[in-house]
Amino acid sequence: MGAIEQQEIPFDGKRLRSRRLRRGIFLLPAMMTSANLLCGYYAIVAALVGSADDLDRAAKSIGLAILFDSLDGRIARMTGTNTEFGVQFDSLADVVSFGVAPAVLAYAWGFRGITTMAGEGLHQLGEFAWVCCLAFLICCAWRLARFNVQGMAPGSSKYFIGMPTPAAAAVIASIIHGFRQGGPMPLGPLQNGWWAVGWFILAAALGALMTSTIRYYSFKDLPWARKQPSLAIVLLCVLGAVIWRYSEYALLSIACTYTIVGVTLHLVRFFRHRLVSRTA
Repeated sequence: MGAIEQQEIPFDGKRLRSRRLRRGIFLLPAMMTSANLLCGYYAIVAALVGSADDLDRAAKSIGLAILFDSLDGRIARMTGTNTEFGVQFDSLADVVSFGVAPAVLAYAWGFRGITTMAGEGLHQLGEFAWVCCLAFLICCAWRLARFNVQGMAPGSSKYFIGMPTPAAAAVIASIIHGFRQGGPMPLGPLQNGWWAVGWFILAAALGALMTSTIRYYSFKDLPWARKQPSLAIVLLCVLGAVIWRYSEYALLSIACTYTIVGVTLHLVRFFRHRLVSRTA
């Protein structure tokens, strides 16, 4: 019986390297999402510790989570590695970093330092705080689920429907960081009951903005991958330097301005529509 001739299979090293590179590219957005989740988890743990320094670290961690959240989607789109798994993983991470973490942080900052109330009043404030922070968390999850189903505003990729969850978390984190104990606007954890009530109402209001139909600019139409004029690069560098040096003022101003502008433009469009309908 003759020997069986074996057919040699050619080794395509270039294809194998390309496949390995492709697998590594898929890991990049997942790593950014995992970093987002890590920051959210750290913020929760730091908020539970409850000291003034830990609360400020928790606020900074939420800021880092926002940065990683913006990078994972952008990297996935630039490298063509968008997957349904990545979308779901990102949403689950956002619930932790922009839902659970800000809710726990808002509760700790607004309730633990109260010294002007006692007995029944303090108990009622605790229940009120619990409900408001829970409302923020539920609205965050609601907002993310609606975005996964409906996407951007109908007929446009420039606007979100409702306030984005990172923006709502940024308002809470920037206020806590801006009024951190020992900072340029020192306040630390709230110690007055009435200020605490206003703080928790703000948390609930941010939740309402997330589930509203107010349109917020997405910045997704900005040509980041194209050539930019030198002036734009200089302005971005200056903005980065200002945020680095005066983070308390800059981050608070950016977060609150984004929130107010969205509401203001919505009211302008509403009253303009009412005026046009009356005159028609």
